[in-house]
Amino acid sequence: MNAIGERLLQALGTDAVRTEPEDLAVYAFDAYSEDRLPSAAVLPNSVREVTQTVRIATECGEPIVPRGAGTGLCGGAVPTRGGVVVSFARMNRILELDVPNRRARVQPGLINLDLSRATASEGLFYAPDPSSQKISMLGGNVGTNAGGPHCLSYGTTVNHVLGLEFVDSDGEVVHVAQDEAGYDLTGLLVGSEGTLGIVTAIDVRLMRLPEAVRVCVAVFGDVESASEAVSQIIGAGIVPIALEIMDKVITGAVEAAFHAGYPQEAGAVLLVEIAGLQEDMDAGEAALATIARKCGAISWRAAKSQAERDLLWAARKGAAGAVGRIAPNYYIQDCTVPRTKLPQAIHQVAAVARAHGLEVGNVFHAGDGNLHPLIMFDRREKRQVQAVIDAGSEILEACIALGGTISGEHGIGYEKRETLSRIFSADDLATMARVRDAIDPARRFNPDKIFPSGASCGEVRRVPA
Repeated sequence: MNAIGERLLQALGTDAVRTEPEDLAVYAFDAYSEDRLPSAAVLPNSVREVTQTVRIATECGEPIVPRGAGTGLCGGAVPTRGGVVVSFARMNRILELDVPNRRARVQPGLINLDLSRATASEGLFYAPDPSSQKISMLGGNVGTNAGGPHCLSYGTTVNHVLGLEFVDSDGEVVHVAQDEAGYDLTGLLVGSEGTLGIVTAIDVRLMRLPEAVRVCVAVFGDVESASEAVSQIIGAGIVPIALEIMDKVITGAVEAAFHAGYPQEAGAVLLVEIAGLQEDMDAGEAALATIARKCGAISWRAAKSQAERDLLWAARKGAAGAVGRIAPNYYIQDCTVPRTKLPQAIHQVAAVARAHGLEVGNVFHAGDGNLHPLIMFDRREKRQVQAVIDAGSEILEACIALGGTISGEHGIGYEKRETLSRIFSADDLATMARVRDAIDPARRFNPDKIFPSGASCGEVRRVPA
């Protein structure tokens, strides 16, 4: 056993510490892998155990990698230099619920959806809803500033975090709040992917459940028409709760998996959700349907029950898993373009896929221009693996050229860190690095993440012999 493993076992006990290779393998990857085991993994039950872990790791010169549910897609929880992985699976409670002020204090290991389920009886919910909300943890959501389909209206995680408790590089507990005078350190920590400290508690804003919700499906002959409808809706000053598009490839896959009632022959479907007062629903839907039909919608329908609404959303959020019916492997890209450039972006994605002989399905948060092309392949075929790596890079370049950026909600992590230099100058990156050095001068927290260092797409790079 290594020295840090012995120190951690002495301080925290066998129940909280993992040191055997077969146990450590569980903490070596998220959706991305570099095949590097940590020196140890810790499952703390309290803030005190987190501070002990940080101090021991610092004394031993080991890096510290915070980990949520491991659902990240860019290697944000990968221990690239060994070190100590701190898993928050056991710190998963609601610490305080303040119904009158619509606030809650939660631990980072709480599952996103569990917070809304726990507060529904009080007429409240937590708005950010990434597709992984049934399993992703709020600490991980804070790390990547997670969004989701409803961020069009409600905003992303940063808009709902009111304060944070975190452990700094000295192993001290620090509290920051959005309403404090001075710099917005809360906003700085959200989206920092664990590179500035380890979050141990989160103060979140809760929202009132709307009186009425209506979910509608518009069918189009192609993605371009559906995208134009989205631009026209926003241009008319209408901001629905969600505007989601799935192309024919994705619609076919989710319908086969969920039987939600999406027409498989459609070139594209637009999923629209509006919410508010019951008396406003009919007029709101009519305005949206009129715009959709002007843009070429073949049909429009509204879900007739809560069960039907839930099924339509379950199919949309299950899109990534559903493509397993089409190919054994897929690589999901995450990039954002100005909403008006969506048709051009989709053309570019299709052109890149054709050039590399790959099939691609598109599902995206159309309201805010956040694309998620799913490139399908078989990793047993070396040619396909390289083609996917090249295609993913070319899609990012195309989105940048259209005035977009390299990540909408998945973060930068290890995989995309080299790409960051394509949208920021050397001076920009140096300024960011100085901020990190001011808070974590030894760069002990989650090294090799966010900042460029020649990374490549590890999710698809490794091929079985």
